[in-house]
Amino acid sequence: MKFIIIILSFFSVLSHETLQQNDAITVLNKTDFKKAINAQKVQLVDVRTPQEYADGYIQNAVNADVLNQTTFLEAFSTLNKEEAVYIYCRSGNRSQKAAQKLDSLGFKKIFDLEGGYMNWN
Repeated sequence: MKFIIIILSFFSVLSHETLQQNDAITVLNKTDFKKAINAQKVQLVDVRTPQEYADGYIQNAVNADVLNQTTFLEAFSTLNKEEAVYIYCRSGNRSQKAAQKLDSLGFKKIFDLEGGYMNWN
């Protein structure tokens, strides 16, 4: 019985580490995010709802609501997967989910704003 528990624990640790490792996604603090998007023209995407976007957004960001799979996929189908994409939501939760989706779609460099738009202002 101990042997089975040890094996299951081992596989649990391995699968947990695999989920934690992701070279494509980086969470940036506000300062680093701001420097990056101001230093060059970037693919900047607000993944909040259109209503949230209408209430205010980071300059030059396009809106792609992560909660609407059709519009989300359409918006990202026009972006270059080889170039960095910078994303944010309200607080950082939805952008984490969006980052995972983008990774699964083959985007190579995804930068997520820590704390989201609430942290921006």
